[in-house]
Amino acid sequence: MFTAEDLDFIEKRGSNLSTVKEQVKNFEKGFPFMEIIQAANIGKGIIQLNAEHAEEFINFFDKNLEKGISILKFVPASGAASRMFKSLFEAKSKLESGVSEDEVCNDKDIKTFFDRLKDFAFYSDLEKAAGKPVDQLSALEVLNLLLTDDGLNYGNLPKGLLQFHQYGKKSRTPFEEHCVEGALYSKDTSGKVKIHFTVSPEHQEAFQAHLKEIQSTYEDQFGLTYDITFSQQKPSTDTIAVDMKNEPFRNEDDSLLFRPGGHGALLDNLNDLDADLIFIKNIDNVVPDYLKDETVKYKKALAGLLLNYQKRIFSYQQILDERHYSALDSKFYSEASSFLENVLNVKPPSNQYYTEKEELYHYLKSKFNRPIRVCGMVKNEGEPGGGPFWAKNADDSVSLQVVESSQVDMQIEQQKLIAQQASHFNPVDLVCGVKNYKGKSYNLLEYRDPKTGFISYKSKDGKELKAQELPGLWNGAMADWNTLFVEVPILTFNPVKTVNDLLRKEHQPD
Repeated sequence: MFTAEDLDFIEKRGSNLSTVKEQVKNFEKGFPFMEIIQAANIGKGIIQLNAEHAEEFINFFDKNLEKGISILKFVPASGAASRMFKSLFEAKSKLESGVSEDEVCNDKDIKTFFDRLKDFAFYSDLEKAAGKPVDQLSALEVLNLLLTDDGLNYGNLPKGLLQFHQYGKKSRTPFEEHCVEGALYSKDTSGKVKIHFTVSPEHQEAFQAHLKEIQSTYEDQFGLTYDITFSQQKPSTDTIAVDMKNEPFRNEDDSLLFRPGGHGALLDNLNDLDADLIFIKNIDNVVPDYLKDETVKYKKALAGLLLNYQKRIFSYQQILDERHYSALDSKFYSEASSFLENVLNVKPPSNQYYTEKEELYHYLKSKFNRPIRVCGMVKNEGEPGGGPFWAKNADDSVSLQVVESSQVDMQIEQQKLIAQQASHFNPVDLVCGVKNYKGKSYNLLEYRDPKTGFISYKSKDGKELKAQELPGLWNGAMADWNTLFVEVPILTFNPVKTVNDLLRKEHQPD
């Protein structure tokens, strides 16, 4: 199956033959569906904070900040903006083929775009690039100016570098908005804000240039210093592609084809970072300043809740680490088991009864000694995305998981009904604790479920192929973490999937 040249190619990518062979087996066998037991709802897997509790957790977070815990914001920012402009690219293609402006603008989205062009934060840049009033341009000229390298080149830039929000005569990119957010909830005792952006190789230089332009402005405004770092998805996390017979797909020069492994590949990047507490949020989920208070409040509340629960977890870790199983009494085992099952929501396998102290000791030790995450969940109002469920794990235990619809076998009526009962969905709003009670970082790669990958169908050079994505960063990549779900307001979730999303009131000036 693999030649000597293939082996050399695989090694140079930082991968190894056994990993690649395992990926080929995944294509042959397919990935199993996840068995969901029930949807997580308020009071049954999702914590609902009242104002008093939220304030308590915010205060707990602030006190821990004063004690010097290290914090960091992790922002996946490699997403290209091309999908944001899909409808505009289609309109551009029609205009170039001779379709009239009137006919193209019959499309509701296109009409809205042109009718409200002046409401976009990038309008002034568009006018500068045009060198004259934009309303003197044809629709095709506007689209060319916006999307191609003859103008702003927005069709080829990452979302993080687009102008999203208007502030008087100035505007901000999502990159800047994350810097501002960081100043509001993740400044440490030394006055430093650490943010790590994962970016694509072709755009890192542009991000660094943008940082150089804006860094001193926000450092002066907030009286702090930024420690902003970048990384790229590692070639070693790319996955091999196969043809429809599950044989390695080969390029025209006979070389193997590897493809990016999806956002699950970023687990390697996350694993390289050092912090007590890590906030994770997507690059496009930002709001203008006048709406930031709610976001900051709940970020702090989620972090405080994690630290509060982690304190007790650390006490169990230490006792189980320092004491022999025979030296611990039944009261301890009962208390620890209850906390694991009723607070951390980890149910033991239904057919497993830990009648012996030693068995229970090792079970508790394994379940307490792992990373923890608190995931904000918003009420489901029709947005796409994974949802919070109780699901069965590889060891037959049951715990809380973020499950995508593609991971559920909708052909089984019972699974379909459970999936339809989801009241919330995942906005990618996480706070993670990645160290144990001794302050030692976990190797996060040991806590993912390799059976939760995904196979998709693509084509290259006119030939069909199968591609494989690694377990999603907040799905299977964190499957074996202790997990808590907390309801957060829908106002904290404002992604930009299409260009017209920027016209929503949440992205417009106050």
